[in-house]
Amino acid sequence: MDYRQHLKKANTIVIKVGTSLLTYPNGKLNFFRIDKLTRVISTLRNQGKDVVLVSSGAIAVGSENLGLAKRPENLPDKQAAASIGQAILMRIYQKFFGEYNQRVGQILITKAVTDNPLTKKNAINTFNTLLNMGIIPIVNENDTVATDEIEFGDNDTLSATVATLIGADILILLSDIDGLYTDDPRKDPSAQIIHVVDSITEDIEKSASGAGTAFGTGGMITKILAAKICYRSNINTVITNGKNPNIIYDILEGKEVGTLFLSKDQ
Repeated sequence: MDYRQHLKKANTIVIKVGTSLLTYPNGKLNFFRIDKLTRVISTLRNQGKDVVLVSSGAIAVGSENLGLAKRPENLPDKQAAASIGQAILMRIYQKFFGEYNQRVGQILITKAVTDNPLTKKNAINTFNTLLNMGIIPIVNENDTVATDEIEFGDNDTLSATVATLIGADILILLSDIDGLYTDDPRKDPSAQIIHVVDSITEDIEKSASGAGTAFGTGGMITKILAAKICYRSNINTVITNGKNPNIIYDILEGKEVGTLFLSKDQ
C-alpha cells in the first residue's frame, strides 16, 4: 500500500528547521540554505497552502553575535543570547521572504501558553488570523522568559504542539539525517532507513538516541516524541534530511523520502 499518496492533499503544513541546518558548525548563518528554504515555502504559499515555519537558531545566532564558542549553559546567558538572536533571525527572515513577496509574522510561545485554556485559545486565534491574511507565521519558543518549568525544551516538541493547535495535515521535521534508521548510521554502516512507521513502539524509541550539535538541542528521540504527539492528533509526520530544502516538494508529491510516521487513522 502506498501510504504517501494522501500527502499530496496536505494543505496545512508545519515545517520545523533545526539549528544545524540554519548555521555552519562555527555558528554563523547559512544564508544559502535560508534562501532556498524561504523560496520553497513561498512557492507553497503561492500554491494556496497554509504554511507555518518553526525555526530554531535564535540562541545560536545570538551566541555567535556575542562571540561565544558554543551554546551558553546557564539560563541568564541563554536568555540574553536568545534575545539578541531572535531579533537578528527575524530580520533575516523578513528580508528573504520579502524577496519572494511574502509577509511574515513572529509568534513566540512558552509551554505555559498552551497549558492554559485561555491563552491557548488566543494562540490558536493568532495563528488562524495570520494564515487567513496570507501571512507566514514564524514560531520559536520564547527563550527570553522560559524556564525549566515552562519550557518545551526543544523545537521538535514545539512544532508538534503547533501542528495540533492549527489542525495541520502534516508536520515536516527537517534534520541533518535522512530519517529514522534501524541503528545509528554514523556508528553502524549497515543501518537501514525505515521509510514508514505505523506504530511508535518501545523498540522504535530505543533506536533513537543522541543529542544535537554544539549550538542545538535534541536529537532523534525528540523527533520521535514529536511524532507521537502528532499521532494522537491524527497528523502525519515526516523526518527527513533538510540540507536541500527542495526535498519538501518531494514529500508533498508522495515520493519515498525520509521516514513517514503515519497518523492514527491512516
